[in-house]
Amino acid sequence: MLEYWIHVSPLGTFLSTIVWCLIGTPAMVAGFYQSWKARQEAKAAREGTLVSRNCLEFVSGDGVCINLVPLETLHSLPKPGDVVLLPGHGVGVNGEFLPGAYQVENIEHIYTQAVHKGCREQEARLTKAVAKVRSLNPELANAG
Repeated sequence: MLEYWIHVSPLGTFLSTIVWCLIGTPAMVAGFYQSWKARQEAKAAREGTLVSRNCLEFVSGDGVCINLVPLETLHSLPKPGDVVLLPGHGVGVNGEFLPGAYQVENIEHIYTQAVHKGCREQEARLTKAVAKVRSLNPELANAG
């Protein structure tokens, strides 16, 4: 009986090694990949870059977002006092923000550290701009 186990044992070790290589290694790689993606998403959520990254965000006086505009599509940022035409997100009198003219009250620039190849040590880049606006629409001005 002992002689039988001596000859079968190397075969069991070989089979378990094959099973580990075919099933265990891909599962381990997938687990590491999932944890890496989760860390990247958590980092992005902490930085607040998921929704309005690289955008000019127009907000109302109470901090509600009216519209987002990608920074790449702008040739310049609005200045305080400028009048901008925004599409809003509502149609009719019952819409929260009607399409129309809004006046820029102030603008905030948010910069983050540059993380591209060849960047300098203290280099920063414009990540987001927030423009606080008020409506020039008489229907919204009387409601607020």
